[in-house]
Amino acid sequence: MTAALTLEPARTALLLVDLMDRVVALPLEPRKGGEVVTTCEELAASFRSAGAAVVLVRVERTGVAEQPSGSGLVPGLLADDDIEIVKRTIGAFQGTGLDERLRQRGITTLVFGGIATNLGVESTARAAADLGYDLVFVEDAMAAFTAAEHEASVRLDFPRLGSVARATDVTFSSP
Repeated sequence: MTAALTLEPARTALLLVDLMDRVVALPLEPRKGGEVVTTCEELAASFRSAGAAVVLVRVERTGVAEQPSGSGLVPGLLADDDIEIVKRTIGAFQGTGLDERLRQRGITTLVFGGIATNLGVESTARAAADLGYDLVFVEDAMAAFTAAEHEASVRLDFPRLGSVARATDVTFSSP
C-alpha cells in the first residue's frame, strides 16, 4: 500500500462502481457490501467537501423490458452535483460519455471504490489507464465475490496501473 496521498481537488474525481442494492447485498469478501458502502459514503463526503467531483456508476442490463429489483444506486449515495453514469458493459467508459464529462471538468486523477474489485472496478480502471488518467485504488472501499479475487486485483494488477491506498490515506491539497 501507498503512504498518504495528497490530491488536487479540482483535477480529481471519486469513481464509485456498482453500488446498487442488488449488488451490495451479494455475498462479498474480504468485507461485506454494507462496509464498502459506508467507506464510499465517507469518501464521497470528503471529496464533496474538498470540491472534488464524485461519479457514481451503475449497470443496466440490455435487452430486458424492466431492470431487476435493486438496480438503482444505494439510496442517499447520489448528491445533487454528482455525476451518474449508466453503463451496459463491465467497464464504465464504453458508450457512456464518461471520458468526455471528466475531461470537460479538467479531471486527470481518478480514485476508485466499488463492487466488484476484479470486475467493474478493474475493467473501468484499465480503460481509464488506457485513456491516460492517473489512478488511485482505495482498497478498503472495494469488495469482490471472493477474497482471492479481491487480493489478486489489489496486490497484482492495481499497483501496475496506479497507487493503492486506504481511505484514511486520501487527502487533498489546499486550493
